[in-house]
Amino acid sequence: MKKLITFLKRETVLAAAILLAVVSSVLVRPDMEYLGYIDYKTIGLLFSLMTVMAGFNRLGIFQRAGQWLLGRVSSPAAIAGVLVYLCFFLSMAITNDVALITFVPFAVTVLSMARMERLIVPVVVLQTIAANLGSMMTPVGNPQNLYLYSRAGIPFSEFLVLMAPYTAVSFALLFVCLVFVGRYWRKSGETTAAVEFKMQGDGGMTASGKLDFLIYLALFFVAMASVARVLPWQALCIAVLAAVFWRDKSLFFAVDYSLLLTFAAFFIFIGNMGRIPEFCAVLADVLEGREVITSVAASQVISNVPAALLLSGFSDQWEKLIIGTNLGGLGTLIASMASLISYKAIAVRFPEKKKSYFSLFTALNLVFLAVLLVMAL
Repeated sequence: MKKLITFLKRETVLAAAILLAVVSSVLVRPDMEYLGYIDYKTIGLLFSLMTVMAGFNRLGIFQRAGQWLLGRVSSPAAIAGVLVYLCFFLSMAITNDVALITFVPFAVTVLSMARMERLIVPVVVLQTIAANLGSMMTPVGNPQNLYLYSRAGIPFSEFLVLMAPYTAVSFALLFVCLVFVGRYWRKSGETTAAVEFKMQGDGGMTASGKLDFLIYLALFFVAMASVARVLPWQALCIAVLAAVFWRDKSLFFAVDYSLLLTFAAFFIFIGNMGRIPEFCAVLADVLEGREVITSVAASQVISNVPAALLLSGFSDQWEKLIIGTNLGGLGTLIASMASLISYKAIAVRFPEKKKSYFSLFTALNLVFLAVLLVMAL
């Protein structure tokens, strides 16, 4: 029983998705049509990208990049800016989850070493917002983008043009917030300590590590080609499986299989509900002309990835769904599951800061959401 409760707490979204799939299977008895529910392309691309990112992360590539940048700044405001914009720009390529898993602990360590603990909460809050908003720029930035981009069938360039205005405004809003962070630090009157990063020779990477890096880099470009529909996604999966079996089988354990299972369970639920005319009619009526606001609202309750999976089954307004589910990542703590990564990091290491983190997180998210929602409506 304890194991079940622990599982439900840790994998709430997955548990809910499985429950919905099971309940819907009672309404629509399993048959051969179930095999067509699963979007195998999305599952394959997600698996491949997560595996490649795990390889990069294991080599410490992203932290090395962060150290290199931080070694070229000295003021508290500049340090905060680097930590925040690292998440913003890198999330476009490595996903919001990976950006936060990598750089939130990194930021806490750097700020603690520099005696800038006062800035931990505002910087981590801004890192979280930056990762969620930076990731909306590209099809590979987050799981819902990858899925909706695949369903929409629009060109890669068209996706970038669609999300560029929101990304640009997000960049500007983050800059304004960082200005206030700098002023807040100056008013505190506290001093910082110098932080030195030791980079060994050419990065301290062994010959084997360099080979791994080149392999993962090649796989990343293959992944981009697959996302852009230049190469078949099956070729990417085969290449990733072959490379991991050859170089590091333990990477298979670094993949977020709960996310893949969540997708599969929601595909079953959506497929079943799509065969119930009454449900389709009601949800289609709710969505019609209100795709953006409905996506944002649904994301606040079930998070934006499940919202994208659910609503895509009943609307073909792909651009509005893409905008709505991306903006929907702002707001509540569960609007984007990636946000929980940062919250958990703060709650575990600084339990006394949980309330202040939650308050600032909610306030800034609502401000960002209000501004971007005005643009979208």
